[in-house]
Amino acid sequence: MDSYVNLAYDYPVLGAFWTIMWIFLWVIWIFLLFRVIVDVFRDDSMNGWAKTGWLIFTIVLPFLGVFVYLIARGKGMGKREQDHTRAKMDEMDRYIRQTVGTTGQASEADQLAKLAEMRSRGDISDEEFRRAKEKVFHS
Repeated sequence: MDSYVNLAYDYPVLGAFWTIMWIFLWVIWIFLLFRVIVDVFRDDSMNGWAKTGWLIFTIVLPFLGVFVYLIARGKGMGKREQDHTRAKMDEMDRYIRQTVGTTGQASEADQLAKLAEMRSRGDISDEEFRRAKEKVFHS
């Protein structure tokens, strides 16, 4: 390792490369540490004592704590992230449906039939019918 350090000082570009590599590794490490902490709080299968133990372990011995957590519980991290994302998307879909005021029960054919009826009665013009029809097909 010592020869690499000397080589880095002989060639400034290699020294810059080593500096960038260490910064990159530290950023990844910090990201991974926060990811583990978020996963500890997100996991509903652990009780409070287990969460406290993992947090103390990752704070007191951060490198060892994160590596042990990834080995012991890393397999479920992706599943918990997917479940959290799916729950957020479902919540957003419910909110949008509630805000718009439709439940999605009216089919495109029903909407087009209503539009055609309105056009035949003269309630809307042909241009308004065309724009409304485009909205039905693109929604």
